[in-house]
Amino acid sequence: MKPYYEHAGITIYHGDCREVLPFVTADVLVTDPPYPNNAGLFLEGIAVAVEVLGHGGWKTALVFWSELERPSVTLPLVAVHVWHRANVNGRPYEMIYHFDADARKRRSEVMRQAAIFDGAGPGCQEYLGHPTQKPVALMHRLLAKTSGTVVDPFMGSGSTLHAAKSLGRPSIGIEIEERYCEIAAKRLAQEVLPLGEVA
Repeated sequence: MKPYYEHAGITIYHGDCREVLPFVTADVLVTDPPYPNNAGLFLEGIAVAVEVLGHGGWKTALVFWSELERPSVTLPLVAVHVWHRANVNGRPYEMIYHFDADARKRRSEVMRQAAIFDGAGPGCQEYLGHPTQKPVALMHRLLAKTSGTVVDPFMGSGSTLHAAKSLGRPSIGIEIEERYCEIAAKRLAQEVLPLGEVA
């Protein structure tokens, strides 16, 4: 499989994650897949997400999913975290299910972080056009609970990979829509200058 983007331990594949995943190896799954929701977003992808999450192959998984059902990950559930979307009224909470092969209970956490959308205010400066884009700071907190190579088979605009890059972690992203692969690749190609250095 030819990567869409590859640099410094970060790899993006454009394609159906069901076709790409057999060719990649990762320790950790961190993803926001299509899941049952009231917003009507990506509903056609839910069956694919259920299929992919059920296959496994990871020692740890952190998965955004509906509060009314558990995702199809077969690892032991060790915590359920809550993303408190601090700048949203109506539905300010989103669940993140934490699974691990060691079956050791973790502390469930409430993570307060502004949601990202097309508008003004906290979090919105990150907006890149994806309707369910996650804050990099939130993904950073989730990745900090794990170790090893990360895979996000529903990569979107690349927040998981961006957080992995900031942690110096190898990561793999897979995305079926090429426009989001392009957004993520451009985002990841931006280098951070050391403090005091002038661009």
